[in-house]
Amino acid sequence: MATWNSRGLRGSLLEEMINMTNEKYREGGLALIQKVPTPITPITIDKETRHITLAYFDQKSTVDYIGAVQGIPVCFDAKECAVDTFALQNIHPHQVAFMRDFEKQQGIAFFLLYYTSKDIMYYLSIRELNRFWDRMEQGGRKSFRLDELRSEYFFSAKGGQMVPYLEMIQLDLNENS
Repeated sequence: MATWNSRGLRGSLLEEMINMTNEKYREGGLALIQKVPTPITPITIDKETRHITLAYFDQKSTVDYIGAVQGIPVCFDAKECAVDTFALQNIHPHQVAFMRDFEKQQGIAFFLLYYTSKDIMYYLSIRELNRFWDRMEQGGRKSFRLDELRSEYFFSAKGGQMVPYLEMIQLDLNENS
């Protein structure tokens, strides 16, 4: 049973930047993307501060964000990585299954990876992840290296806060149309 104080529920710089970006995209009429709350059941609540100090997850979460970009359904998950190798154990099989099904319904599913030590981001489509995932399931590496990723999908924050993932979605759409 996962608990409230696990790594997954701590705020991250990447998620804060994505949330600000999503608000700008909404204000500009470009996209409507929402953070998907993780359903929890509180176990212990501090009576003085009224903060939840212990809880368990009600069900497995699928993705961090879901919504629409110019009428196109979009879902994505945000992951941070401190080293040049990304362990696939950071992605769960139920997430991969959901994202694959999402794309079968004509949506776009991807991961936004933030390599914190290099201060760069990467747009990892579910199709590209499938290559690494399938390799792992066939007994190969359980991770992928930075140098295995496609150079055109690396990007940086704009203005120190914006995560311009719409540009990456456009690149993905152009490539796969």
